[in-house]
Amino acid sequence: MKNKVKILRIARGWSQAELASRLGVSRQTVNSIENNKYDPSLPLAFVIARVLESSIESIFEEEPKV
Repeated sequence: MKNKVKILRIARGWSQAELASRLGVSRQTVNSIENNKYDPSLPLAFVIARVLESSIESIFEEEPKV
């Protein structure tokens, strides 16, 4: 799954640590999400969308299957 978390975080001038604090997760979790190494749970995806003031659909995109 691809996402726009890093783009939206940087647009707000937040560090990974600041976003992590707002989400209630570790900085390492934010890093893993941004680098597409970890897909967040649905409840966490809702929190991310709320904090970044965007819809889940506009943040997360399923990668096409080959």
